[in-house]
Amino acid sequence: MGIDLFSVQSNLELVLALVLFGVKAFAFVDAVSRPAPAFVAADKQTKVFWVLVLGLFLAAAMLSWQPIGLINLVGTVAAFVYLADARPALRAIHGGSNPGPYG
Repeated sequence: MGIDLFSVQSNLELVLALVLFGVKAFAFVDAVSRPAPAFVAADKQTKVFWVLVLGLFLAAAMLSWQPIGLINLVGTVAAFVYLADARPALRAIHGGSNPGPYG
């Protein structure tokens, strides 16, 4: 009863693919939920730019479960750039994605 290294590698790749897919999906949903004028006010790329970039890479991730592939890595970098740069600026301008009737 030894450890099957190929099985471990396969499981790690699956977990990595799911985590990176989740990051891309979260970034895409966040970009879609922000108002377009907030992107301009935050002096960031337009909402159309971010939705297209993040959406295309999210679609590519859905078609290819290779987390180490070049397209998925570029998409992950784009999602992290959005989350680390654009999202904090958008939150500072607009607050949460849905401030509600009292915010």
